[in-house]
Amino acid sequence: MAPLHPRDPSTASNYEQVSVTHYALKWKVDFENKNIGGDVRVNLDVKQDTSQIVFDTRDLSIQAVVVNVNGCSKDSEFTIKDNGALGQKLIVSTAMLKSGDKVILDIKYESSDRAAAIQFLTAEQTTDRVAPYLFSQCQAINARSIVPCMDTPSVKSTYEAEVCVPSGLTCLMSAIGQGSKPSPCGKRTVFLFKQPVAIPSYLLAIVVGHLERKDISDRCAVWAEPSQADASLYEFAETEKILKVAEEIAGQYVWGRYDLVVLPATFPFGGMENPCLTFITPTLLAGDRSLVNVIAHEISHSWTGNLVTNFSWEHFWLNEGFTVFLERKIHGRMYGELERQFESQCGFEESLIRTVNDVFGPDHEYTKLVQNLGNADPDDAFSSVPYEKGSALLFTIEQAIGDNARFEEFLKSYIQKFAYKSVSTDEWKEYLYDTFSDKKVILDNVDWGLWLHKAGLPPKPKYDSTLMEACKDLAAKWTTEGSTVPTDGEPFAKMSNSQKLAVIDAIRVNRGTFGDRMPMLTATYKLDQAKNAELKFSWLMLGLETKWAPIVDVSLAFALAVGRMKYCKPIYRSLFGWSATRDRAVSQFKANIPNMHPITVKAIQSLLK
Repeated sequence: MAPLHPRDPSTASNYEQVSVTHYALKWKVDFENKNIGGDVRVNLDVKQDTSQIVFDTRDLSIQAVVVNVNGCSKDSEFTIKDNGALGQKLIVSTAMLKSGDKVILDIKYESSDRAAAIQFLTAEQTTDRVAPYLFSQCQAINARSIVPCMDTPSVKSTYEAEVCVPSGLTCLMSAIGQGSKPSPCGKRTVFLFKQPVAIPSYLLAIVVGHLERKDISDRCAVWAEPSQADASLYEFAETEKILKVAEEIAGQYVWGRYDLVVLPATFPFGGMENPCLTFITPTLLAGDRSLVNVIAHEISHSWTGNLVTNFSWEHFWLNEGFTVFLERKIHGRMYGELERQFESQCGFEESLIRTVNDVFGPDHEYTKLVQNLGNADPDDAFSSVPYEKGSALLFTIEQAIGDNARFEEFLKSYIQKFAYKSVSTDEWKEYLYDTFSDKKVILDNVDWGLWLHKAGLPPKPKYDSTLMEACKDLAAKWTTEGSTVPTDGEPFAKMSNSQKLAVIDAIRVNRGTFGDRMPMLTATYKLDQAKNAELKFSWLMLGLETKWAPIVDVSLAFALAVGRMKYCKPIYRSLFGWSATRDRAVSQFKANIPNMHPITVKAIQSLLK
């Protein structure tokens, strides 16, 4: 019988023979040495006869391994072998394990001070400058740098943890807190956690810092450094409302709590969907709730990604394309179908087209929905392609079927069928055909080879362009040769934030006829005063793309203050590519490396090669 899924190429673990069911972590967080030390007890089920257990690691110091098979314990020999861009593999030798055996592995180890998953910040590097801070980012394959594990979304397991941290600091994890107790050694506190829902390794997460909690509802709270706590509560006050709408579309929320934690500015992403505790960038604190679409996205991951998971990073679109589609379904319920259509069109025209044409090129492997990663680090392939190309495919199918309510029912039933499992594109497609057996002719008209396996841009779906046309009309007044440019900023000021972004992005697309109007555009729309990070970023990029000298200092300062890769990477790419700014930008980047997250450093270093 053929295997359910092809093998995940991003793991060295022998998960086909032996599968992890539970991790029990005992960690001590050491801010002085910038590492995590302790023990992990791993419960495993043997599926096929084997005489070894193989785990993924990266820069871990393994001190001892004890194997317990069916109740009998003994120290075990182990070796560590290099695995290229994927880290190292820990090979534990065992007596012959038989299918059905229950194995417990006890590993004593320590992480490195250069662990890819974690960033240690000094008190001076935090917002409040009161206490040191630690946060993790395990997606895609960085969990192996803080715990020896089967680091693949093909394996899901529960976990529990005891984490010892300096007194006065709060520890949070992607799990339900079970309280805390004083450490026997004094001056430290032990926090207890349990995650009863099986998750893949990339959803393991930890935060340690000087944090304050603000309750939003019975099951939602936001954590932040005290100076940002009230602003965070205001910004994310609608979290419970969004969660309820998501439940209407996707089904019951199974994770118990949905808390948010606002991280320091060095966090490399907009958000990270860690179960029970979504990580959020402080760049969302716009003061007007104009960027809470990110919350709808992370909430959606509670179903698409966390509950139903891509079996490997080559099928990442099953996590992200579905989540973008669900996020916009939520917005359609909350703000009307025209808004969903508008956001979908923006995603295709402003994000997908730019990524395919300007970042990778239309023939690049990473512009495919189903990718061939080989031995590459999945982070190297990270882009908007799985998000926007994946969402556009689902939008196209829904439109072809012609029954939005029925397609929503399919989405809910797909989640129910594959809940708690890892899934492949072929399994999803087979279930789609089974559900819509009466629409086979319509589904057969979808060019599956082009959408799933061909590089470049897919056919553009047919969007309702009502909201987009107003944006393009206003932008055209700035980019049409001979036209009189607007001097009244009021029409722009009255637009929604997403419409403002669409105006600036339409100008960027047609910047060849924009000329030297950057000073006038900036003054008319007060773009230099923008508090919304997305709007400020679009303005900065337009200035860099049109080689407007006054934008350079502001761009460098923004890239220094904000660690979010969505902003940093394009800004540095433009600065590195402009001969007048390259040396200065390279110098700033290199000097700032100690303050940056390792994932961000690696991404920007790749631009210099």
